[in-house]
Amino acid sequence: MEHHFTKKESIVRTIWGKSDTILFIFAGAAAEFALNKAVDWLYFTGRLPSDPLGRLFSTVRYARMIVFASTDDANKAIDTMRKIHSAVEQNRGDVIPDWAYRDVLFMLIHYSVSAYELLERKLSDEEKEEVYNVFYRVGDRMGLKELPPNYIEWLPVRESHLQENLQKSEYTADLFKQYKKHLGTLRFKVLIEGQKLVCPARVKELLQFSNFSLLTPVVPVYKVSRLMKMDWLLKSVLLPSDYKDQIAELDVNPN
Repeated sequence: MEHHFTKKESIVRTIWGKSDTILFIFAGAAAEFALNKAVDWLYFTGRLPSDPLGRLFSTVRYARMIVFASTDDANKAIDTMRKIHSAVEQNRGDVIPDWAYRDVLFMLIHYSVSAYELLERKLSDEEKEEVYNVFYRVGDRMGLKELPPNYIEWLPVRESHLQENLQKSEYTADLFKQYKKHLGTLRFKVLIEGQKLVCPARVKELLQFSNFSLLTPVVPVYKVSRLMKMDWLLKSVLLPSDYKDQIAELDVNPN
């Protein structure tokens, strides 16, 4: 019998089975990613500045694919991801630091929880542990060192990563400029307001975001629109047309 990487009844499948939640995971990661001290690695290939949304989105899609894959297919996908990074390292003649890999993994954990809690409900301690466990296994397969064994022990490590591995740099400014160019002014504004709702305090501090988001009063309205199946209207207004089909695919929940 085929085993799945993530149990069928897992909360992680619920979180990653909805495009709304994934969009907020994507928004939060876009903010934090721009502050990462290792972001120059993605500038080295030239791919990030030319298509920052596409690059981030492919990371998010990859994570989602792993969540819904069989254990064998998930492991193959993780191994492929490691090989791609090794090739970049060889080209540059340097090694991507282990903490930089951990940071990306930590983003997926944090924003899985914060996006779901924003749009749905608070997660129980057991559910947070389940989110952590799934991504812990991804990191373990990638050969990452120093991963805390559980969610509770991860929290202070995550906090120290936020303090030590983030900085506002010329890459940060450039990436946000690229986001604006690719999204347009209105959508870019919505992105920023969405980021304020899911980003940790340290990220907001470095980006000089206020704690108030214009989307705060909109979220309850959005939840109602989702019940009335009107959310597609909002998405069609807010998403670049290139991404509409890709976003629609995210709502298809693979078994």
